[in-house]
Amino acid sequence: MPHKVLIIIGDAAEALDTLYPFFRLKEAGYEVVVAGPQARLYHLVMHEIPPGWDITREGPSYHMAADIAFADVKPEEYLGLFVTGGRAPEYLRYDQNLMAITRHFFAADKPVASVCHGVEIIAAADVIGGKRVATVAKCAMDVTFSGGTFVNEGCVRDGNLVSGRTWHDNHLFMREFMKMLAAAEQAV
Repeated sequence: MPHKVLIIIGDAAEALDTLYPFFRLKEAGYEVVVAGPQARLYHLVMHEIPPGWDITREGPSYHMAADIAFADVKPEEYLGLFVTGGRAPEYLRYDQNLMAITRHFFAADKPVASVCHGVEIIAAADVIGGKRVATVAKCAMDVTFSGGTFVNEGCVRDGNLVSGRTWHDNHLFMREFMKMLAAAEQAV
């Protein structure tokens, strides 16, 4: 039976932040389980900075169903955790079930990947103190307020956490996340 990897989503999760890891993990043979506040269909969004803009423009994108609600997740059943970006983390970080799930992965030293605004979830879970963390520059304050060190690089690994700035870095941090998962499989 393949090992399971949990992906966190909600309405306004960024499509490329989410879909690239979803299919990359499946391609490698992992059972990918998508979790949200409820087990239902969620609306993903596309984020880009148009020429001449200083801020991200958001547009509608694909939809994705969550297989399971946060309240029903048994984190001990999962090998790794992927925390996606977009605007979803802004409100997902208030979900106490998600906070417990996130803390489990750090306490158990299991592989965790975070991209872009996903840092808002791991920062709210109070698990990045003392760690070097990459995220989109406009979320650097979330890292520093949580006791971490913001690093403006496409792939930063610190212990069980690998992080990237945006979906533009998927090919960098996902390569490292896949290595981390493979090493964790060998240890099981």
